Amino acid sequence: MLLTISTTMSPATDLGFLLHKHPDRVQEFGQSFGTARVLYPEASEHRCTAALLLEVDPVRLVRSRGKSSPDFSLGQYVNDRPYAASSLLAVALADVFRTARTGRCTARQELADGPIPLELGLPALPCRGGADLARRLFEPLGWQVEATAVPLDDDFPEWGDSRYVRLTLRGEVRLADALNHLYVLLPVLDDAKHYWIAGDEVDKLIRAGGGWLGAHPERVLITRRYLGRRWALARTAFARLAEIGDDVEESLEPPAEEEIADAQHDSDTTTGTDAAPDADGADGAGEAAEESQAAGPRTPLNTVRRDTVVSVLEEIGARSVVDLGCGSGQLVSALLSRPSFTRVTGVDVSARALAMAARKLRLDRMPDAKRARVELFQGSLTYTDARFAGHDAAVLMEVVEHVDPPRLPALERVVFGVARPRHVVVTTPNVEHNVKYEGLADPEGGPSRMRHPDHRFEWTRAEFAAWAAGVCDAYGYEAAFRPVGEDDPEVGPPTQMAVFRLPAQPPTP
Repeated sequence: MLLTISTTMSPATDLGFLLHKHPDRVQEFGQSFGTARVLYPEASEHRCTAALLLEVDPVRLVRSRGKSSPDFSLGQYVNDRPYAASSLLAVALADVFRTARTGRCTARQELADGPIPLELGLPALPCRGGADLARRLFEPLGWQVEATAVPLDDDFPEWGDSRYVRLTLRGEVRLADALNHLYVLLPVLDDAKHYWIAGDEVDKLIRAGGGWLGAHPERVLITRRYLGRRWALARTAFARLAEIGDDVEESLEPPAEEEIADAQHDSDTTTGTDAAPDADGADGAGEAAEESQAAGPRTPLNTVRRDTVVSVLEEIGARSVVDLGCGSGQLVSALLSRPSFTRVTGVDVSARALAMAARKLRLDRMPDAKRARVELFQGSLTYTDARFAGHDAAVLMEVVEHVDPPRLPALERVVFGVARPRHVVVTTPNVEHNVKYEGLADPEGGPSRMRHPDHRFEWTRAEFAAWAAGVCDAYGYEAAFRPVGEDDPEVGPPTQMAVFRLPAQPPTP
């Protein structure tokens, strides 16, 4: 298997810093199924290419199979895995470029933080859905996609095309994002994994796709295929994605009949060449049907949260609102749909998120009167910015938990001390409620895991109240608290909200 990563930035050899692999050396990495090597076919100031070459040992792969894996004797040794990109390449990529995928690069951190010109090449990629599916998956992520179907035999064109494509991706993309796109989407395109899909796959998916998957138009298909159509895992992933906030819409979960069909698929087939039977048993379809009938339609938490914030803003009479940490613009869109909000500002530290928001809002086609009410700009909430000021209300919806605790005082000063709107609405996860989420609760009764890998902390209700009290004491606000979502009598609501208000000043004599 072969993956090439090329760039034309100047100097192009800085790619070696970003990948943490020196261009002058060939490096070798042992895998349980073969050997991965990183080498540089070209390395000049103007263009640099890194190649990940994975040599699969089919005998070693067969010997590492689980005992419960199906035994297709010939298929164990005669298959496409040594040649075609698949979950094997994704696993090797995750191991070889582990640090690059996190976006850390001490020597060139400014490069790691921003987009660079990239060209990714995969000469043979199994694609169940054809070249069109490759375009549907990669184009929304900012890639120019060149996907060419590989014919079954060049000498016999009447035989048609194979299920493989030659894929080339070009774009200005952050390298860490590019690697994570491949890590998630290679097994999705192949629609198979070479290993048993366990519960930790949800964590892997959220870590790699948390920044983009929720807003992807094919997020349901991606989640289903990545998790092998195991709906118990898919539902957990949907709940985790919904907790991210702005990037998930009401249509996240497909209709019940589609879920039932996929549950039947799980009970009848295995996922990947080496998958074991579904651990949930063979009666998955009946279980899914019973659950879908009992549960009925549910409103995603992020939708409830957005609607609650809008309701609060209408209640306090705000006419101008700044959404601090607007993401892909879900709240901005909701506010623009209500004429009572005459000025709506969206701010985010991510240029990519703002570009997605602009596309989602269709700013280029928005009527002039509506366009005059909205502004999007890039900014950091821990640095003073005069553009934050002058609004009736500011919203921090699922934002504070993404800030390192030592930086929270800076955010408080910028929002409550300098921008100083009359009202500030803050929502954040209630960590006590995490025990209600499958996959987050510790079965042994220990602390639950956080809902998103980028969360620096998650507060209990008491911790949130203590933080709000400190803000009020420091900056002269008053705070009232409201639950968002179903308020469980034992662990409280899934999301907690504080509405800060500056008391009216008495008139000057």
